[in-house]
Amino acid sequence: MDRSTSGWINGLAGVVIFSGSLPATRVAVQAFDPVFLTVARAAIAGILGLALLLSFRQRWPGRQDLLSLLVVALGVVVGFPLLTALALQHITSAHSVVFIGLLPLSTAIFGVLRGGERPKPAFWVFSILGSALVAGFAIMQGLTASPVGDALMLAAIIVCGLGYAEGAKLSRTLGGWQVISWALVLSLPIMATLTIIYWPPSLSGIATPAWLSLAYVSVFSMLVGFVFWYRGLAQGGIAAVGQLQLLQPFFGLALASTLLREPVTPAMLLVTLAVVACVFGARKFGK
Repeated sequence: MDRSTSGWINGLAGVVIFSGSLPATRVAVQAFDPVFLTVARAAIAGILGLALLLSFRQRWPGRQDLLSLLVVALGVVVGFPLLTALALQHITSAHSVVFIGLLPLSTAIFGVLRGGERPKPAFWVFSILGSALVAGFAIMQGLTASPVGDALMLAAIIVCGLGYAEGAKLSRTLGGWQVISWALVLSLPIMATLTIIYWPPSLSGIATPAWLSLAYVSVFSMLVGFVFWYRGLAQGGIAAVGQLQLLQPFFGLALASTLLREPVTPAMLLVTLAVVACVFGARKFGK
């Protein structure tokens, strides 16, 4: 299997794992404060990341890597989880996941700015078309349902795209799972302290689904998904493999419909087919 194909397979695995993040967050914020949810999931993932690094005796990152790791931490460890948790207090997960369709474009732009990639012009046609399809679908679902929620989701997309591109760039030398693990460890002292500060007064009324959702976003969304995702971006190219995120809204909508019984319109199928075509087009012209 060539490096590019392996990158797309790893990237798809990451996207499937990430697809459960927003539905799980939507469940969790019904029981947990958004700030507590953000710092707790980062603290749990940070402890797991530290255990992995120590178990496999990984070398310490160099001083030149610290700034990039800080950007990754601010983008995907703190920024995206916090902004989406706040947004999901105002909008449904079915509404929020369509914004993820803008994430590939954000990732591709930062891939050019930070990763030094230069995709062919045709790539941008497919990328913009795919993002436009998802954005159009969002408008059909009612984009102005909550201006606050929508603004928070857009901010989340920007910081996440930067975190993805910066992490993928660093993965080329440091390794995929090592990047997210070190970013989590870098954040751990602050996240652990804030977890204690924002600890709920009582845990007795929190139902099992909320605990399971916290476990999912801590283990899979914050750590396991990135093992595949950063490896995929580093192998197949940040801009190209990043287009797989166009499929994430539809995986997420399916989960929202199945698990949360949130309404999903039949138009999703037509848009999904068109988006898949854009993903294949972007792959062809991604390098």
